[in-house]
Amino acid sequence: MRQPPEATLPVPEPAATALPPPPPLPADAALFLDVDGCLLPFAPRPDAVEVPPALLARLTVLQQTLGGALALVSGRNLATLDQLFAPRVFAAAGLHGVERRRLGHTGVASDAPPALVRARDAAIALVDAHPGALVEDKGAALGLHWRMVAPEHKAAAELALRAFAAGALSGLPDYQLQPGDHVIELRPRHADKGSAILAFLKEAPFAGRVPVFAGDDLTDEPGFCAVNANGGISVLVGDRAGSAARFRLSDPAAVHAWLGVPADPNPETSR
Repeated sequence: MRQPPEATLPVPEPAATALPPPPPLPADAALFLDVDGCLLPFAPRPDAVEVPPALLARLTVLQQTLGGALALVSGRNLATLDQLFAPRVFAAAGLHGVERRRLGHTGVASDAPPALVRARDAAIALVDAHPGALVEDKGAALGLHWRMVAPEHKAAAELALRAFAAGALSGLPDYQLQPGDHVIELRPRHADKGSAILAFLKEAPFAGRVPVFAGDDLTDEPGFCAVNANGGISVLVGDRAGSAARFRLSDPAAVHAWLGVPADPNPETSR
Protein backbone atom coordinates (compact mmCIF):
# COMPACT_ATOMS: atom_id res chain seq x y z
CA MET A 1 0.00 0.00 0.00
CA ARG A 2 1.44 3.34 -1.00
CA GLN A 3 1.91 5.90 1.67
CA PRO A 4 0.34 9.30 0.96
CA PRO A 5 2.89 12.02 0.33
CA GLU A 6 3.78 14.04 3.39
CA ALA A 7 2.00 17.31 3.69
CA THR A 8 4.28 20.27 3.21
CA LEU A 9 4.06 22.40 6.30
CA PRO A 10 4.23 26.15 5.81
CA VAL A 11 7.56 27.61 6.80
CA PRO A 12 7.01 30.37 9.35
CA GLU A 13 8.40 33.74 8.43
CA PRO A 14 11.46 34.62 10.52
CA ALA A 15 10.91 37.06 13.34
CA ALA A 16 12.55 40.43 12.98
CA THR A 17 14.68 39.68 16.04
CA ALA A 18 16.87 37.61 13.70
CA LEU A 19 17.90 40.77 11.84
CA PRO A 20 21.22 42.41 12.79
CA PRO A 21 21.47 46.02 14.00
CA PRO A 22 22.21 48.57 11.28
CA PRO A 23 25.73 49.82 10.62
CA PRO A 24 26.64 53.40 11.52
CA LEU A 25 25.20 56.02 9.21
CA PRO A 26 27.41 56.43 6.11
CA ALA A 27 28.91 59.88 5.68
CA ASP A 28 27.18 60.05 2.29
CA ALA A 29 23.78 58.85 3.50
CA ALA A 30 20.44 60.07 2.19
CA LEU A 31 18.50 59.63 5.43
CA PHE A 32 14.75 58.96 5.43
CA LEU A 33 12.93 58.59 8.74
CA ASP A 34 9.42 57.53 9.64
CA VAL A 35 7.97 59.42 12.60
CA ASP A 36 5.38 57.55 14.68
CA GLY A 37 6.75 54.29 16.07
CA CYS A 38 10.22 55.12 14.76
CA LEU A 39 11.42 58.57 15.82
CA LEU A 40 8.62 58.91 18.37
CA PRO A 41 6.89 56.29 20.52
CA PHE A 42 3.17 55.87 20.01
CA ALA A 43 0.88 57.97 22.21
CA PRO A 44 -2.74 57.23 23.13
CA ARG A 45 -3.80 59.98 20.70
CA PRO A 46 -1.96 61.12 17.55
CA ASP A 47 -2.00 64.70 18.83
CA ALA A 48 -0.40 63.73 22.16
CA VAL A 49 3.12 63.03 20.87
CA GLU A 50 5.97 65.45 21.52
CA VAL A 51 9.39 65.80 19.91
CA PRO A 52 12.14 65.86 22.57
CA PRO A 53 14.44 68.88 22.24
CA ALA A 54 17.51 66.61 22.07
CA LEU A 55 16.03 64.74 19.10
CA LEU A 56 15.17 67.95 17.26
CA ALA A 57 18.67 69.30 17.88
CA ARG A 58 20.28 66.09 16.60
CA LEU A 59 18.11 65.99 13.46
CA THR A 60 19.14 69.58 12.77
CA VAL A 61 22.82 68.65 13.05
CA LEU A 62 22.34 65.57 10.84
CA GLN A 63 20.53 67.66 8.24
CA GLN A 64 23.52 70.01 8.09
CA THR A 65 26.11 67.21 8.20
CA LEU A 66 24.40 65.36 5.35
CA GLY A 67 24.18 68.47 3.21
CA GLY A 68 20.40 68.63 3.60
CA ALA A 69 19.84 64.99 2.63
CA LEU A 70 17.42 64.18 5.45
CA ALA A 71 13.67 63.78 5.00
CA LEU A 72 10.76 62.74 7.20
CA VAL A 73 8.56 60.11 5.53
CA SER A 74 5.31 59.82 7.44
CA GLY A 75 1.64 58.98 7.37
CA ARG A 76 0.96 62.39 8.89
CA ASN A 77 0.37 65.33 6.59
CA LEU A 78 3.00 68.01 6.04
CA ALA A 79 1.18 70.61 8.12
CA THR A 80 1.14 68.32 11.15
CA LEU A 81 4.80 67.39 10.69
CA ASP A 82 5.73 71.07 10.67
CA GLN A 83 3.78 71.63 13.89
CA LEU A 84 5.50 68.67 15.56
CA PHE A 85 9.04 69.63 14.56
CA ALA A 86 8.70 73.43 14.83
CA PRO A 87 10.61 75.63 14.52
CA ARG A 88 12.61 73.36 12.19
CA VAL A 89 11.26 72.56 8.73
CA PHE A 90 12.58 69.42 7.06
CA ALA A 91 12.20 67.94 3.62
CA ALA A 92 9.27 65.58 4.01
CA ALA A 93 6.76 63.22 2.46
CA GLY A 94 3.36 63.21 4.13
CA LEU A 95 0.27 61.02 3.86
CA HIS A 96 2.46 58.02 2.95
CA GLY A 97 3.93 59.87 -0.02
CA VAL A 98 0.85 61.67 -1.35
CA GLU A 99 2.35 65.00 -0.25
CA ARG A 100 6.04 65.71 -0.81
CA ARG A 101 8.21 68.75 -0.16
CA ARG A 102 11.84 69.34 -0.99
CA LEU A 103 14.00 71.28 1.44
CA GLY A 104 13.43 74.99 1.05
CA HIS A 105 10.15 74.56 -0.84
CA THR A 106 6.55 74.92 0.26
CA GLY A 107 4.54 71.73 0.31
CA VAL A 108 1.14 71.73 -1.36
CA ALA A 109 -1.65 70.17 0.66
CA SER A 110 -3.88 67.70 -1.13
CA ASP A 111 -7.61 68.44 -1.23
CA ALA A 112 -10.11 65.98 0.21
CA PRO A 113 -12.75 64.80 -2.28
CA PRO A 114 -16.40 65.34 -1.25
CA ALA A 115 -16.89 61.61 -0.67
CA LEU A 116 -14.07 61.62 1.89
CA VAL A 117 -15.60 64.61 3.67
CA ARG A 118 -18.88 62.72 3.91
CA ALA A 119 -17.04 59.65 5.18
CA ARG A 120 -15.29 61.77 7.83
CA ASP A 121 -18.59 63.17 9.09
CA ALA A 122 -20.13 59.70 9.24
CA ALA A 123 -17.06 58.31 10.99
CA ILE A 124 -17.26 61.01 13.66
CA ALA A 125 -20.80 59.85 14.40
CA LEU A 126 -19.72 56.21 14.40
CA VAL A 127 -16.94 56.56 16.98
CA ASP A 128 -19.47 57.91 19.50
CA ALA A 129 -20.69 54.32 19.80
CA HIS A 130 -17.15 53.12 20.59
CA PRO A 131 -15.67 55.13 23.49
CA GLY A 132 -11.95 55.63 23.00
CA ALA A 133 -12.08 55.36 19.21
CA LEU A 134 -11.22 58.49 17.27
CA VAL A 135 -11.12 59.97 13.80
CA GLU A 136 -7.91 61.58 12.56
CA ASP A 137 -8.65 64.08 9.81
CA LYS A 138 -5.53 64.32 7.61
CA GLY A 139 -7.09 66.38 4.86
CA ALA A 140 -6.78 64.09 1.85
CA ALA A 141 -6.66 61.00 4.09
CA LEU A 142 -8.68 59.72 7.02
CA GLY A 143 -7.46 57.61 9.93
CA LEU A 144 -9.76 55.58 12.20
CA HIS A 145 -8.06 54.63 15.48
CA TRP A 146 -9.03 52.17 18.21
CA ARG A 147 -5.87 52.16 20.36
CA MET A 148 -7.62 53.79 23.34
CA VAL A 149 -10.72 51.58 23.32
CA ALA A 150 -11.05 49.47 26.48
CA PRO A 151 -9.52 45.99 26.00
CA GLU A 152 -12.84 44.19 26.35
CA HIS A 153 -14.38 46.33 23.59
CA LYS A 154 -11.36 46.70 21.31
CA ALA A 155 -12.19 43.78 18.99
CA ALA A 156 -15.72 45.05 18.38
CA ALA A 157 -14.47 48.59 17.71
CA GLU A 158 -11.84 47.33 15.29
CA LEU A 159 -14.42 45.26 13.42
CA ALA A 160 -16.81 48.21 13.16
CA LEU A 161 -14.16 50.70 12.02
CA ARG A 162 -12.70 48.31 9.45
CA ALA A 163 -16.16 47.55 8.08
CA PHE A 164 -16.96 51.26 7.90
CA ALA A 165 -13.72 52.01 6.05
CA ALA A 166 -14.35 49.19 3.58
CA GLY A 167 -17.83 50.52 2.90
CA ALA A 168 -16.59 54.09 2.44
CA LEU A 169 -14.00 52.87 -0.05
CA SER A 170 -16.74 51.98 -2.55
CA GLY A 171 -17.37 55.69 -3.07
CA LEU A 172 -13.67 56.54 -3.38
CA PRO A 173 -12.36 54.80 -6.53
CA ASP A 174 -8.95 56.47 -6.31
CA TYR A 175 -8.41 55.46 -2.68
CA GLN A 176 -7.20 52.37 -0.87
CA LEU A 177 -7.32 50.98 2.65
CA GLN A 178 -4.07 51.22 4.58
CA PRO A 179 -3.91 49.09 7.74
CA GLY A 180 -1.60 50.13 10.55
CA ASP A 181 -1.02 49.70 14.26
CA HIS A 182 -4.53 50.01 15.78
CA VAL A 183 -5.63 52.12 12.82
CA ILE A 184 -7.18 51.76 9.38
CA GLU A 185 -6.76 54.59 6.90
CA LEU A 186 -8.46 55.70 3.74
CA ARG A 187 -5.75 57.24 1.57
CA PRO A 188 -5.07 58.01 -2.09
CA ARG A 189 -3.50 55.06 -3.86
CA HIS A 190 -1.34 56.86 -6.41
CA ALA A 191 1.69 57.10 -4.10
CA ASP A 192 3.44 55.31 -1.24
CA LYS A 193 6.56 55.79 0.85
CA GLY A 194 8.64 53.90 -1.67
CA SER A 195 7.67 56.16 -4.55
CA ALA A 196 8.34 59.22 -2.38
CA ILE A 197 11.84 58.00 -1.48
CA LEU A 198 12.60 57.22 -5.13
CA ALA A 199 11.48 60.72 -6.11
CA PHE A 200 13.79 62.26 -3.51
CA LEU A 201 16.70 60.13 -4.75
CA LYS A 202 16.40 61.71 -8.19
CA GLU A 203 16.91 65.20 -6.76
CA ALA A 204 19.66 67.15 -5.02
CA PRO A 205 20.79 66.84 -2.29
CA PHE A 206 19.67 63.17 -2.09
CA ALA A 207 20.87 62.01 -5.53
CA GLY A 208 24.04 59.92 -5.59
CA ARG A 209 23.94 59.12 -1.88
CA VAL A 210 23.40 55.86 0.01
CA PRO A 211 19.69 55.66 0.86
CA VAL A 212 18.87 54.81 4.50
CA PHE A 213 15.31 54.36 5.70
CA ALA A 214 13.99 53.46 9.16
CA GLY A 215 10.34 52.67 9.84
CA ASP A 216 8.16 50.39 11.89
CA ASP A 217 4.86 49.67 10.16
CA LEU A 218 3.42 47.89 7.12
CA THR A 219 3.22 51.27 5.39
CA ASP A 220 7.03 51.40 5.48
CA GLU A 221 7.53 48.20 3.47
CA PRO A 222 7.50 49.98 0.05
CA GLY A 223 10.20 52.26 1.45
CA PHE A 224 12.32 49.31 2.52
CA CYS A 225 11.98 47.77 -0.95
CA ALA A 226 12.94 51.04 -2.66
CA VAL A 227 16.02 51.44 -0.48
CA ASN A 228 17.08 47.80 -0.92
CA ALA A 229 16.78 48.12 -4.71
CA ASN A 230 19.17 51.07 -4.59
CA GLY A 231 21.86 49.42 -2.47
CA GLY A 232 20.80 51.15 0.73
CA ILE A 233 20.17 50.36 4.39
CA SER A 234 16.62 49.41 5.44
CA VAL A 235 15.88 49.37 9.18
CA LEU A 236 12.79 47.89 10.81
CA VAL A 237 11.92 49.38 14.20
CA GLY A 238 10.22 46.83 16.45
CA ASP A 239 9.64 43.12 15.90
CA ARG A 240 7.45 42.09 12.96
CA ALA A 241 7.85 38.95 10.88
CA GLY A 242 8.12 39.05 7.10
CA SER A 243 9.57 42.53 6.67
CA ALA A 244 11.74 43.42 3.67
CA ALA A 245 14.04 45.35 6.00
CA ARG A 246 17.56 43.97 6.37
CA PHE A 247 18.40 45.47 9.75
CA ARG A 248 16.50 46.04 12.98
CA LEU A 249 16.33 48.33 15.99
CA SER A 250 14.11 47.48 18.93
CA ASP A 251 12.28 50.78 19.55
CA PRO A 252 12.48 54.57 19.15
CA ALA A 253 15.00 54.79 22.01
CA ALA A 254 17.31 52.50 20.02
CA VAL A 255 16.76 54.68 16.93
CA HIS A 256 17.81 57.73 18.93
CA ALA A 257 20.97 56.00 20.10
CA TRP A 258 21.78 54.93 16.52
CA LEU A 259 21.29 58.50 15.30
CA GLY A 260 23.48 59.88 18.08
CA VAL A 261 20.78 61.63 20.12
CA PRO A 262 22.22 62.30 23.60
CA ALA A 263 20.57 60.25 26.33
CA ASP A 264 18.32 62.23 28.64
CA PRO A 265 20.05 62.32 32.05
CA ASN A 266 16.71 62.93 33.78
CA PRO A 267 14.06 61.01 31.82
CA GLU A 268 11.44 61.31 34.56
CA THR A 269 11.62 65.10 34.73
CA SER A 270 11.28 65.51 30.96
CA ARG A 271 7.86 63.91 30.79
